[in-house]
Parts: sequence; structure tokens; C-alpha cells
Amino acid sequence: MSMNKVTIEWLQSIEAIKDVPADQLQWLIEQSEQVTYPAGAFVFTAGVPLENTGFIISGLVRVCRVMNNGEAQEVIRFGEKSIIGYLPFSRGVVSQNSCEAIVETEVLNFPMGRINDMIRTHFELTQALVHVMTNRVREFAAFVQQNEKMMALGKLSAGLAHELNNPAAAVVRGAVTLKKHLQLLPESFKDIISVRMSPEDVDIVNNKMFEVLRRGERPTLSLMQRSEKEDELTDWLDNYGLGKNSVEIAENFVEFGFTIEDLESFKEHIPEAYLSPIFCWISNNLVTERMVSDIEEASSRIAQLVGSIKTFTHMDQGLDKQLTDIHSGIQNTLTILQYKIRKNNVTIVQHFDTTLPLITARVGELNQVWTNLLDNALDAMEVNGKGTLEIKTELDGDCLKITILDDGPGIPEDVRSKIFDPFFTTKEVGKGTGLGLDIVNHIVRQHRGTIKVESKPGRTAFIVHFPING
Repeated sequence: MSMNKVTIEWLQSIEAIKDVPADQLQWLIEQSEQVTYPAGAFVFTAGVPLENTGFIISGLVRVCRVMNNGEAQEVIRFGEKSIIGYLPFSRGVVSQNSCEAIVETEVLNFPMGRINDMIRTHFELTQALVHVMTNRVREFAAFVQQNEKMMALGKLSAGLAHELNNPAAAVVRGAVTLKKHLQLLPESFKDIISVRMSPEDVDIVNNKMFEVLRRGERPTLSLMQRSEKEDELTDWLDNYGLGKNSVEIAENFVEFGFTIEDLESFKEHIPEAYLSPIFCWISNNLVTERMVSDIEEASSRIAQLVGSIKTFTHMDQGLDKQLTDIHSGIQNTLTILQYKIRKNNVTIVQHFDTTLPLITARVGELNQVWTNLLDNALDAMEVNGKGTLEIKTELDGDCLKITILDDGPGIPEDVRSKIFDPFFTTKEVGKGTGLGLDIVNHIVRQHRGTIKVESKPGRTAFIVHFPING
């Protein structure tokens, strides 16, 4: 309907204002002006006061917000019969976002200068436009919250990628080495097959080897101690003619905690002529054992990380509230932030009251709270090059009290009152959205809880309370 005069019938075809009396719509048409915006032109611009309420007659526009790093991010598109621009009673007189015509777009612009007349004399029209505004605020809040979730997930993915990298590489390395090692075994098999020993002695040697392997925790040796023990065993093995393999065998034996006493008790059951092939065979078994253990350890680390992520994002559960232990969420978040904790040289101190009752909550949302608070604390301590992050849980009346304490430089007083405001951030461009603590506040309130901050240089505490009976 390009440049045809807008009619009352056409305005009545817009869902939001279809029930507004015709005389009010006629007044709206008389006060407004039809404007055509070529493709690429801005209908309104971020940071500039809004001038109109716009009714799109034809065409398509996109609303973008400018991110901290200066990039424009598209929030939403509006087509024909959409209402854009200023809406009555909105506090947003200066636009936070920009609106650009994607194709040539025709708009019926109602000037802001006439808004007060409309509010005074045209109740139904005003009411309809206020409804548009409240729906718009709700939609934008949902978009922002979704965006913050994606940001949190992005942070986690980065940390997780680092965390998974090492064990995954260890599994691959271990598997390749194990394969090569197993290909060498047929050689030593020839030596073993020619050994003549009584079945009883064979059992004793076999059982003795597994007994040493099952000793559990081996003492951690300094480089010096290890070297001394290896020399000791090498000398013993050399005495019994294991010359060419003695150093390698000694290294393996020390690794698994074998002592001279162990070797002596093996020797009691092995004819001296066969010491060399049997000690080589034991050594080979140890190497296989070590490689399999390394692969097992790395794989279980991967499984643990994936399990943490699954529990953390609550992927396999619904979105309903359920009984939950807050500690598992905090622990999972710490697991996932491990990379950053190590990188920032931070010590974690946990004072958990494990007797605390379960609370009814949306687990995925609580994990967003822990991620934001712990991640912010780690960022705060980064300037010191090290730090201590203390997490304390306790009973406080009929509430659970969770305190997250960092020894960073603290939050300046002028900033403290604004930290829970939407879009407020002290982080450098591209680092923060300024949504973290706003979302945290929102989630805590939804769970009928409270959050407050206490800060002085060297001690910042975020204190969260959740009622036990929801």
C-alpha cells in the first residue's frame, strides 16, 4: 500500500490496536506523517533521543544493540503492521538500540510531542500502546537472558576445551605407545618359553608381582631419592647378569615401588639362569600396566568432565524446580572453571556444611548464579597474579547462606551501588556483557532469595540466601 493514505480500516488490521475506537485512530492519522526510509537508512539510532512512535506500513527493519566490543548484534526484526519507536510511559526516551531499514520501508510516524495529548484525551489508544510496551520489555528481557546463558556457556566451553585437551591427548599418546610396546612382546616370549621352573615357583613369582602392584599409594620420591633407588637396583641387577636391560628395568621397578627386598624374595624362587628373562617379563608387564593405568586415568577424567557439564547444564532434566543439594552445583562449576583457577594461580578453600537440607530450585539456573559469581571473583583476583577464593555454606535461620569471598582489590564504593544494574560492567571492551549480576539477581529473586555484596580492598564477599522451604 505504498504512499496510499493510511486509513482507519488499515490501522484496525493491526492486532495490538484493533479494539481502539475509530475516532481515536482518525486522530492518530491526522497527527502523524508518512515517511519512506530507503534500504540502509536508520529509523532511529542508539544514543539519540527517540522522536516518534512508528507504525510500519510496508517493508522490514532490524533492531540492533551495540555490544561492548563495538559490534552490532541483531536483536529482532519488524515487518508490516509492527509498532516501533517510543511507547507511552516508557523511561527509554533515548534509544538503547538502533533500527535500520533492511529494504525500502514506509512508516506512519506519530510525533512524541503529541504523546501527552494522547495520554490526556485518548485512553484506549494509550492503553493499547502501553500493552505493546510491556510485551516488548518481556521479549527483550527473555532475549537478554538467553544471550547471557550463551555467554556463560561460551566461557565454560573455552575452559572445558582446555580441560579436555590434556586427558584426550594422554589417551591417544598412551594407546599409540601401548600398541608399539605390545608388538615387541613376542621377542621376550621366546626367552620366557625356554624357562624351566616348577609350577609352584611360577605361582609364587606371579602372585608376588601382583602383590607389589596392589600396594596402593607409592611414596612420592624427589629426583634425588629416585636416582639413588634406581642406582641401587641397577647394581643389584648387574650382579645377576642383566647388564643390557638393567637400567631400564630398574627405572620401571622404582616407579612401581619395588625394593631390593622384593627382588631378593623373587630370586629365592627363580633359578639364577632365568633371572634375566623373568625380570624382563615382569618389567614388560609393569610397562603395560602403567600405560593402561594412564589411559584409564585420562579416560575417567574425560568422563568426569563430561558428567560435570551434563549435571551443570542439566541437559537431561526438565526445567521444573526440584530438590537439589547446592554443593553439587558449586563443585561442578569449580570442575568446569579448573583451567581458569590454575591459570590465575588461585587457591580454593571450601567450608561446606554437608548436613544442610536440600532446597527446591531450578538447578540449571542456580548453576548460572555460581558460574557468574565464581567467574567474577577469578577475574577480580587476576590483577594480583594469585589469590584465594573461599566458598562457605551454612545454615542461617530458615535459610541457606552461601558466601563467595575473594581477596582481590575490592569494588570501589561508587561502583558498588550499580553492579546489579542491567548492562553495567567494569570489564574492558569485549570481556563482559554487564548482564552477569543482573541475571544472578533475577534468578536469586525468582527463587525467593536475596543477594548482597560487602567489599573492601582485599576482601569482597557476595552473600546469597535461599529459603529452605522455597
